[in-house]
Amino acid sequence: MKRLLAVALIALAVPAAVSGATTLNVFAAASLTDVLPKIDRAQRYSFAGSDQLALQIRQGAPADVFASASPKYAELAYRDGYVQKPVVFAMNKLIVLVPRSNPAGIKSVYDLRRQGLKVVIGDKAVPIGTYTRQILDALGITADVMSNVVSQETDVKGIVSKVALGEADAGFVYRTDARPVASRTRTVALPGWAQPPIRYEIAVVKASSHAAAARAYIKKVTSARGRKLLAAAGFGLPPKPKSKSR
Repeated sequence: MKRLLAVALIALAVPAAVSGATTLNVFAAASLTDVLPKIDRAQRYSFAGSDQLALQIRQGAPADVFASASPKYAELAYRDGYVQKPVVFAMNKLIVLVPRSNPAGIKSVYDLRRQGLKVVIGDKAVPIGTYTRQILDALGITADVMSNVVSQETDVKGIVSKVALGEADAGFVYRTDARPVASRTRTVALPGWAQPPIRYEIAVVKASSHAAAARAYIKKVTSARGRKLLAAAGFGLPPKPKSKSR
C-alpha cells in the first residue's frame, strides 16, 4: 500500500508537459488575440503581424501552428515547404474605427479626404495594410486619404490602440477588432462592393515535433464549437466541407 501511495504521489508531482500533455506554440495574427484563447486556452500564443510571424517561422522559430490573416503568407510558406497545406477557417471585413467622441465628425469613409485629419493604417507589409490599400484603390480615394496618414502600424492592435486612446481621428481595422473597444470607439461601415476578400488560413508548421497535437488543435479551431466562438467574435465562416458519400 505504501509503495502504491508513493507511486501516486510521484505521478501527481510530474508536470503536465512531462506526463503527456503538449503545449503548442501557436503563431497567430494579432486580430485573433481575443478569440483563439477562448477556443483553447491551454496553448502558448504569439500574436503579431502575419508577415512577422511568417518570417520568424522561416528563420526557425519554434512554432507548431501558423494562423495567418491573409492567404498570402500561409500559401507562400506552404509553397516553400515551411508548413503543411493550409485550410481557411475564418473571414473578416474592414471598417473605419473612430474615437467614441468622434471629434472630427467622421460619418463616411469619404470624410477621410478632408485635410488635417489624423488617420492610422497598417504598414503595407501586413495584411491589414494591404487590405486597406486595396479598398482605398477601389473607392478611388487613395491619394487624399494617404496624405492624412500619420502612422503605419506593424499590426492591427497598434491601430486600435491609437484610435481608442484618441491619438488618431480614424483607423482602418477589421470588424472584429471593434468589439473589445466598443465603449471607447465607434465604427463607420465601408461599402460592401469595395470590400476585399479577407480569409484566414491555418496550418501545421512542418518543423514542429508535435504534428499530431498541432493537427488536433486545428481540428478544434474548425470544429462546431470553434466555429461558434469565431462567429460570436464577429468572424465570417467558410462553408463546411461536404462529407463524401459512400
